[in-house]
Amino acid sequence: MEAKPATEPKTKDLDELCVNTIRFLSVDAVQKANSGHPGLPLGAAPVGYVLWTRHLKHNPRNPRWFDRDRFVLSAGHGSMLLYSLLHLTGYEAVSLEQIKNFRQWGSLTPGHPESHLTPGVEVTTGPLGQGFANGVGMAIAEAYLAARYNHPGLEIIDHYTYGIVSDGDLMEGVVAEAASLAGHLKLGKLIYLYDANQISLAAATNLTFSEDVPARFEAYGWQTLTVDDGNDLAAIDRAIQEARQDTERPSLILVRSHIGYGSPNKQDSYEAHGAPLGEEEVRLTKENLGWPVEPAFYLPERALANFRRAVDAGQQLESAWQAKLDDYRREHPELAAELDMVMQGRLPDGWDNDIPVFPGNSQAVATRSASGKVLNAIAPYLPTLIGGSADLNPSTKTELTGMGDFEHPSRAEGDTQGSAGGGWSHAGRNIHFGVREHAMGSILNGMAAHGGMHPFGGTFLVFSDYMRPAIRLAAIAGLPVIYVFTHDSIGVGEDGPTHEPVEHVLALRAIPNLAVIRPADANETAEAWRIAVERRDGPVALVLSRQKLPVLDPDEYPQIAEGVRAGAYVLAQAPGEADPEIILAATGSEVSLALAARAALKEKGVMARVVSMPSWELFERQEQGYKQAVIPPHVPVLAVEAGVTLGWRTYLGHGAEVVGVDRFGASAPGGRVLQEYGFNVENVVQRALQMVGSES
Repeated sequence: MEAKPATEPKTKDLDELCVNTIRFLSVDAVQKANSGHPGLPLGAAPVGYVLWTRHLKHNPRNPRWFDRDRFVLSAGHGSMLLYSLLHLTGYEAVSLEQIKNFRQWGSLTPGHPESHLTPGVEVTTGPLGQGFANGVGMAIAEAYLAARYNHPGLEIIDHYTYGIVSDGDLMEGVVAEAASLAGHLKLGKLIYLYDANQISLAAATNLTFSEDVPARFEAYGWQTLTVDDGNDLAAIDRAIQEARQDTERPSLILVRSHIGYGSPNKQDSYEAHGAPLGEEEVRLTKENLGWPVEPAFYLPERALANFRRAVDAGQQLESAWQAKLDDYRREHPELAAELDMVMQGRLPDGWDNDIPVFPGNSQAVATRSASGKVLNAIAPYLPTLIGGSADLNPSTKTELTGMGDFEHPSRAEGDTQGSAGGGWSHAGRNIHFGVREHAMGSILNGMAAHGGMHPFGGTFLVFSDYMRPAIRLAAIAGLPVIYVFTHDSIGVGEDGPTHEPVEHVLALRAIPNLAVIRPADANETAEAWRIAVERRDGPVALVLSRQKLPVLDPDEYPQIAEGVRAGAYVLAQAPGEADPEIILAATGSEVSLALAARAALKEKGVMARVVSMPSWELFERQEQGYKQAVIPPHVPVLAVEAGVTLGWRTYLGHGAEVVGVDRFGASAPGGRVLQEYGFNVENVVQRALQMVGSES
């Protein structure tokens, strides 16, 4: 039993009682942890209360109900607001004990929300701007699924994406990218409440942020509404209702709030942003708002009963939806079977049956081109394989032919086919992200977090830098996003060093839980796509060549498929299956070079093994016995990769040597650049001979 307060809260108004319950549950948790951000929960509690108790469609007993509304706390530093709402509305995993363990080891209430950890948390947020763009991805997912599966009277997919965003969010460049695209796509079921408290971590925002935010968003094509008093529950309610009426514009509701509301000495100050109020200020704030000073974590029974109505309401909402789904299954059995598969995250039988096998007598083909062929072979079987590129479809080969463009139908302007054929609609599967790499990465995360989607996005590898924050969050949250990174080395050629990645593969490898695969040819690319589609616990980066590469004959090398899945494998034994004197370990476009060097070394009497090593991460998962069979200890290893050498010696052992690139590229035909940088048979052979102590 929780201790009773010596005095009851002064307010008799139920709504005010509930708002203050959110405020002080949050404040007490932050104070107990002696760490956190009390200012946002104090100021934004009214917004959270109105949204969660009057508008949000959710079922606390089933946080993964597919047709729930999605809620994104983009201002993730205010995580205690979300945890308080989850606990109060009946999410059992977020117990009072978890609230009391805020920011502590092993708790479900970490400092910033983590979707893979806490039931009810939709996306992992904290880096500002990311949640805003994630919500755009969620709205895209809802619009696509609704366009594909809904029928009149049987709207099985029909939910909103809501979010709370902050001044800091709206300063981030990724928000400009995502908001521009959301307005263009007319994502009318996206509604953000902007907690405009005009304070950031270090100071008032008037030092850095003086633009007319509503005018900016209206220019993006958004509906904008303003609530002048952040404590006016009726005004907040009316604004949300009005936002829901506009079906063709996303909505931004500016709510003028007070950070640290009620704190006598810290309200409207950056001091309320990122540190506990302190015991004395907590006492003063509670007294100021008529709240019992003791005990901490006090939950009035009347308030709790009001919040917990969400449990019964949510179960009724889901039951009504299930009844509608049963009707849908009877009237549209084929679509229903497909939708069931989508909602359960299953792959259809035979989804990879048409993935091409590239024969050994094929002409050389760039792995980006092979990737495009594989992608289009898979797409007809996977209705939720949807994506695009940052305005680079012709170069990244990421267009889904004949499957339409994801656009609002009103954008067609007489074009009924669209750039990819198949017309313009929210059922189109080609998303034109525009030159917005950062937003693309974050939007893909939102699509994956929504569920039921296989999102992919493409750009040049060198521009993965623009996406890195989103890639990192996808890896943290275990989101199944597929990145198609082409133009993967100095082989890009004439575009020069600005477009020639050298450090990027290593930089991606440094991200935990990101599987980086750099295939050697068309057949390794096909297997890499199988791996990417099947993986559901984290993102995959496919690193692909611009230049054409020889095709490895699958008859001569039947181990390709199994080998790619292992991350590294023996592609070519030492001639005559003799024990190797040296191992040539290569990735991507350099594997064919290693094979040619192996043949040249044989002529010089040196027995070399070629190991194709498309993925460090997949190889690292193998048992030690397998790894040592592929790369035996004490055999010299020469790694060959058109990227920085950093990392290879650590990974393969300090005795390893590397033919790599430790400077920026150059502008010239790609073959000439590779030749000048030492990616030729002569140099690889010479380096190998030096390692084994043979004369050249």
